[in-house]
Amino acid sequence: MSRRVVIRAPVAGDEAEFLAACQRSRKLHSPWVSTVKTPAEFRAWLGRMVAPANYPFLICRADTGEIVGVVNVSNIVRGLFHSAYLGYYVFAGHEGQGLMREGLQAVMRHAFKTLKLHRLEANIQPGNKASLRLVMACGFAREGYSPRYLKIGGRWRDHERWAILADAKASTKVRVPK
Repeated sequence: MSRRVVIRAPVAGDEAEFLAACQRSRKLHSPWVSTVKTPAEFRAWLGRMVAPANYPFLICRADTGEIVGVVNVSNIVRGLFHSAYLGYYVFAGHEGQGLMREGLQAVMRHAFKTLKLHRLEANIQPGNKASLRLVMACGFAREGYSPRYLKIGGRWRDHERWAILADAKASTKVRVPK
């Protein structure tokens, strides 16, 4: 278990820090993800990300509590599937330190052990090398390619489909894009 980060659910009191982190991270996030910009958008995000279909997590530094990034476990389907989608982003100043890897791994443990999910899927734009490195480092396998899959920043964008199963073993021989 990581000693550098903790995961927790967001609360209304996170609004100011969250919005400030999103604002300073605009350049880092573009064109990969659109984050919240206003207090109303933050409240709407909190309102959408509710159990049992969605679980939002803040990745926070264990020493200071500062928000490092976000991982959303969303669109959970039960029944025969027990699967969910992942959406995530790091905030500027915390990238490249392995904090999101530790946070994502903690969320994966929670999703598989506590939420009893069987499968997690992440859809990533092919040019987002940092995100591809992250899922590879966490043991995800590439399953396919989805043209014009998600509309981000007003454009339909192609995505690679990556997934991991609860019983998957992370590969030690992963080819990471440069």
